Amino acid sequence: MFKRLDLAVINRSFWPVYPVIGEALMRFSEQQAKHQSVGVILQDHADIKTHLAKEKRGDGVQFFPCHAFSVSGSSILRRAIDAVFFMLWVAAVLLIKRPKNVYVSTDPPVLVPFIVMLYCKLFRASYVYHLQDIHPEAANVVIPVRPLLYRLLLSMDALTMRHAQLLITITHEMAEEIKRRSGTTAPIRVLSNPSVSFDQVVVPPHKVLGFTFCGNAGRLQRIPLLIRAIDQYASAGGTLPFVFAGAGVFAGDLQQLADKHDNVTYKGLVSASDAAQLNADYCWALLPIEDDVTRFAFPSKSSSYVFAGANILAICGAHTSVASWVLDNRLGVVIEPDVETLCSFFFDVERHVVDMSVFDTERKELKESLGFDVFVKQLTDLVINEGEG
Repeated sequence: MFKRLDLAVINRSFWPVYPVIGEALMRFSEQQAKHQSVGVILQDHADIKTHLAKEKRGDGVQFFPCHAFSVSGSSILRRAIDAVFFMLWVAAVLLIKRPKNVYVSTDPPVLVPFIVMLYCKLFRASYVYHLQDIHPEAANVVIPVRPLLYRLLLSMDALTMRHAQLLITITHEMAEEIKRRSGTTAPIRVLSNPSVSFDQVVVPPHKVLGFTFCGNAGRLQRIPLLIRAIDQYASAGGTLPFVFAGAGVFAGDLQQLADKHDNVTYKGLVSASDAAQLNADYCWALLPIEDDVTRFAFPSKSSSYVFAGANILAICGAHTSVASWVLDNRLGVVIEPDVETLCSFFFDVERHVVDMSVFDTERKELKESLGFDVFVKQLTDLVINEGEG
């Protein structure tokens, strides 16, 4: 006799390739599989079934992977086509397995959550919608979407928000944005993204005076501005090291910068543990972000910077949620997105003008709130206790 899934977890990015939200959702799924039938719908970047067998993970969880045709550095068109393909895959699995409850995130945005909403309406299921960013607004900040398509996507996502059993997002600012634009009466809960695991990372007693950037070198991270500032600083005789790790559309530009200056290194895509160790080795971590997008998203790398004990250099406007988070928690400084100002700050750091004694280097309470165990516990409370209510 056919048995419906009790819970479907839908997230395009998953373990082992994505060590933050992917690992967190793996732990959540493994826990829930002890008590109910759980299925995970994902895109497969690294032959997940081989990794599951090798690492002995995913006990009791059913996995429904589909092939991935794009990565973070792929063109917008290729990623859009890939999102449509994943949407069709999700729809097929939902119709076959008929889950009673669904967890769905904004990875990918709009289309897949909308399909989940339609499925739940048709088959009397419930869903929790986790907005790790808000689309289409986040994408529209950097690459304007055609007005007609933008309004269509906006309407689709607002409808998805209004019919959810529960909404989860990252910041209170994002929660207010969700309310304002969707008119939803569904409860909204705030849940910070966890950090990558630092179990194998050694924080040295004396860090290298320099800067790291570990994350997506994408369209929202002000990479061109950062490149110009570093180029100006190094060309003027600045000697502090800059180390970049991660993929993205500006990977080639970072490599060119590294080829031009001896104090700049671009490592490409590295493992999560290697990225965590890089963040721990250097005094400063770069956190550039477009101002407008902070209403709709929050940089995921920020949690890992906290655990690394790195001082954070946020490159954004002082009015943003990112700036408030850095300053309120005494994590570092905020610099306006200006090449001259940024270049001057690099020289101030090199000359030991910046007073780093005012920063909180212990961050005990903040670290506790960003740990994997806390995240999974809070996600369980939200999805299982509230979302299935």
